[in-house]
Amino acid sequence: MTTTEEFRMPVARTCPFAQPEQYTQMRDEKAPVRVPLPNGSKAWVVTRHEDARRVLGDRRFSSDRFHPNFPFLTEGGTSIRPSEKSMIGMDAPEHTEARKVVLGEFTVRRVEALRPRIQQIVDGLIDDILATEGPVDLVEKLSLPVPSLVICELLGVPYADHDFFQEQTMAIVRRSVRPEDRRAATERLREYLSDLVKQKEADPGDDLLGRQITKRRAEGTYRHEAMIGLSFLLLVAGHETTANMISLGTVALLQHPDQLAMIRKNPEKTLPAVEELLRYFTIVESATSRVATGDVEVGGVTIKAGDGVIVLGYAANWDPDVFENPAELDLERGARHHVAFGFGPHQCLGQNLARMELQIVFDTLFRRIPTLECPLPADELPVKEDAVIFGLYRLPVTW
Repeated sequence: MTTTEEFRMPVARTCPFAQPEQYTQMRDEKAPVRVPLPNGSKAWVVTRHEDARRVLGDRRFSSDRFHPNFPFLTEGGTSIRPSEKSMIGMDAPEHTEARKVVLGEFTVRRVEALRPRIQQIVDGLIDDILATEGPVDLVEKLSLPVPSLVICELLGVPYADHDFFQEQTMAIVRRSVRPEDRRAATERLREYLSDLVKQKEADPGDDLLGRQITKRRAEGTYRHEAMIGLSFLLLVAGHETTANMISLGTVALLQHPDQLAMIRKNPEKTLPAVEELLRYFTIVESATSRVATGDVEVGGVTIKAGDGVIVLGYAANWDPDVFENPAELDLERGARHHVAFGFGPHQCLGQNLARMELQIVFDTLFRRIPTLECPLPADELPVKEDAVIFGLYRLPVTW
């Protein structure tokens, strides 16, 4: 058996189409392995699909980021924690209540009502792209603006401020940024959101934050700090994740013209294709860290109370025991049981919105620009190897 000293976390992802060899090696152990973290502590790493769902669905594994043994994957991870728990760091019953209050904003029916506006946003951005001679950076012109515009309108955040919050978000999610600089970026974004929430407290509008303020005041549960935490979580998660999936998904489809032709001919296959793209890239890993609150056996290993656990969703989604030939992109795979959105109580709140945005973008982009191509080989694209959310910094395209 490979010794755990050979493994370390985090691992840089340097290629969009190949998993780090260490992930494969850890998964081949057929059990969780204990590895060192940047702060010198150790944590268990879970890589098999069955074990990942077991940990994420078991309430004996806590999401509390204030626990002294919580396994942060960045140096100085504790420095960017808010002054109080946000929903992503809560456990039941506190998490259950906090999630229930906002869950109605992200139902399939509620999200479906946004489809015409999202389509309008995508068409407008593609109009702008076609008005140029090219080449253009698709990250700048489409991948980032689509989810940024959508989440800004949903929350009631002025889109004119998008450069500011994208700059702060990038500083927060990059591992190479010094802890004090990440902390400063976090504080700047929270101060901005605090001012925004104050404005909405004075005059709640018909947007998500305004509706939440009105609803919680009526219930007698409203707190300013909690609303800052909610807006911070939704703003950061709502644009950075989907933006990276748009870029990576576009590259993948261009690399597989036969499969792209299939969904162009049969748009009803786009949503299943989105599920496979989500499985294939699994861009978020650190949101699935946990701390055991009791002794739990996982994959034949006893994880002790107080031990940190990192669920590597990317490795789990390439588990050959669950996904045949996982390194092959198969848009007809039907991979709905992936864990790209997590699993269990903390499964991604905005997953319905993300699916719709990706579906609309891919259908519209390749319908309106059928000759789209990337002049660079995939291995020359600048990847976010130092970020906790994987993606591309730039994606040059021509047509």
